[in-house]
Amino acid sequence: MSGFLRRHWLLLLLLLPAIALRVLTWLAYRPALLYIDSFRYVDNLHALRADQLDPIGYDLVLRPLLAVGGLAWVAAVQHIGGLLIAIGVYALVLRLGGRPWVAALAAVPVLLDAYQLQIEQNIMSEVVFEAVLLGLLWVLLGRGAPGWQRAGIAGLLVGFAVLVRLIGISLALPLLVYLVAAGGAWRHWAGWRRAGVGLLGILVVILPYSARVHAETGKWGLTGPSGNMLYGRAAAVADCANLHLAPELQVFCPAEPRETRLVDNYTHADLDPNWPGPLPPGADKAALAHQFAIEVLKAQPGDVAGAVLDDFAKSFAWAREQDPTDVPLDRWQFQLTYPQWADQSLIDLVTQQNDGVVASVDEPLAAFLRDYQLNGGYVPGAVLGIGALLGLLTVVRRKRPVDAARAGALLASTSGLVLLFASAVFQFSWRYQIPALVLLPVAGALGFTALTSASRKRLAAFPDDVDTGALDDFRGRHPDLRLSSLVVVIAAYNEAGGIGGVLEKMPDECLGRPVDVLVVVDGGTDDTAAIAEDHGAYVCVAPRNRGQGAALRLGYHLAAASGAEYIVTTDADGQYDNSELEALVGPVVDGTADFVTGSRRLGHEEADSRVRWLGVRVFAVLASVLTRRRITDTSFGFRAMRADLACSVPLNEPQYQSSELLLGVTARGSRVVELPMSMRLRKAGKSKKGGSVVYGANYARVMTGTWWRGYVLRRGRKTGRSSRVNTSA
Repeated sequence: MSGFLRRHWLLLLLLLPAIALRVLTWLAYRPALLYIDSFRYVDNLHALRADQLDPIGYDLVLRPLLAVGGLAWVAAVQHIGGLLIAIGVYALVLRLGGRPWVAALAAVPVLLDAYQLQIEQNIMSEVVFEAVLLGLLWVLLGRGAPGWQRAGIAGLLVGFAVLVRLIGISLALPLLVYLVAAGGAWRHWAGWRRAGVGLLGILVVILPYSARVHAETGKWGLTGPSGNMLYGRAAAVADCANLHLAPELQVFCPAEPRETRLVDNYTHADLDPNWPGPLPPGADKAALAHQFAIEVLKAQPGDVAGAVLDDFAKSFAWAREQDPTDVPLDRWQFQLTYPQWADQSLIDLVTQQNDGVVASVDEPLAAFLRDYQLNGGYVPGAVLGIGALLGLLTVVRRKRPVDAARAGALLASTSGLVLLFASAVFQFSWRYQIPALVLLPVAGALGFTALTSASRKRLAAFPDDVDTGALDDFRGRHPDLRLSSLVVVIAAYNEAGGIGGVLEKMPDECLGRPVDVLVVVDGGTDDTAAIAEDHGAYVCVAPRNRGQGAALRLGYHLAAASGAEYIVTTDADGQYDNSELEALVGPVVDGTADFVTGSRRLGHEEADSRVRWLGVRVFAVLASVLTRRRITDTSFGFRAMRADLACSVPLNEPQYQSSELLLGVTARGSRVVELPMSMRLRKAGKSKKGGSVVYGANYARVMTGTWWRGYVLRRGRKTGRSSRVNTSA
């Protein structure tokens, strides 16, 4: 139990306010909230007619629930469903390799977003639709690449999603693409067969339902009224004064000014029997409306496309705001009085028939919920956009072991974006953004996991098998070796082109102390070791490549065990100026500092990459925020430190070790000094750093992880002197 609590403590902590907010919502609006659609669902509950505006998917869930209890019971089940969806999101991210805190953050939108709470209290289909979305992700991702059986189940789920909310049909595109591509199966017939089974699963659901609609209405479709989406979009932007329309089409031009036209009014205009006005005898109203929309599209394609893209972009706005042509935002906000989406007599009739009470509001609770919602109690669209972006960025990440996370990130991000775009094609409403609370946080969490999962596993405690083998080989060649008190440690991997020049310029003495150089060859395949020995360096060879962090850690321990009191690190590529060695070592030797690092920002920098130039500054800000001390350069490789300090800091990162060591040192309360130093362009060879996005994400991961372990988990247990960073210009 204690292990369970340690692993899942953040989710358990978040569940407390999530449950409290749902209880308050359930108590504030009794027995439940009824929106326009709610009355249609209740009216069609028993007949399950296919000629209605909404398909019957939600009624298939609502009917058994109301058979057990009333509207208040349905709202309670939907609130519990919201909590279970959040837990399902958390579990999915964990299953695909995410860390518990990342998974918990992915669950926050469904747990705590006030618009989610409000929709759960409504007798509406959104919670069921969200549950289907989560189920789809689990079916496709929960056990690796899906076979044909799971492909068929996924198709059935998408088909049912269409019956819950028509916009679910847009999920067919990302589903079929995923089924073709998952596991690289697009190269073989297996992927295409799998997609065919998924498509069959969709058709098995929607074709019989469409046939039923045809039987009841005489037309093929998935809804009774036409719900002319194309006409709604076209009518909202139509410049009727400049359109050359036939007389029978002109009657479809809205009389309102374009800046006040609400798409929703025209999309469902066919519900009004008097719309659009006088027509020729025998005219097909739906066909003429469609023809009008086509004429507008031909004359104003840019206006229609611009309106759709503008509405799509609204999904990622930071604040919840409303344009005059949007569906009113207050429909999805907590109100101090009971919303009047029907005559009071009808509202009372529905609530009394199902719960034996009239609709009511607990005003103090409603006021609290409204204040929470209007004062930041929601996930900004920009945050969801970041989640989508992280998911899409995984296309640059092609290394194992992140295939599962990468596949999940791409599926969730594309599904969320397609769903939002399809909704924007129809019309914009903040209600239609709610399903993104499930998909895009999953995309962001899995994208972050994929981008920040190191290509190499974290190092085991020193010494591991590779360290032991390297040490035995070194001591076999140098028995009873005693190094100078000042040792320069250089990690090198295939640096034959640059190591010689670095060693030639290394001073033999510094501050009256002889300088020994220890080169740790990290499983290289060239002549780096031989060249280093020819230039008088001691060489320790690791039998396989593990990363610069592993090589430096090995060098620290070997140098300290061989008599070093002070350790300097530099690179094998000639980027640092050895003539600055005395200035670097001085504060450590004279006892005024425990750790000294150079800073290119305080000194001189030759930069060949704007991205890297920016990264140095961004990560310096991040380090300064995390440590609450000014740090100007976290990745400068020319450093001096006490040997015992270098060996006492836990180092487990095979790469990105510079920030791990720096934050580890500051967390232990050591005295850290930054000095102005020079950084030149690489003299030879090629940088071993990865692509800018992946490298930066991993660097941030190491920084935040080291901070968490050193500053949060070790709080109250710091040792040594009070830590401060002295930046000397």
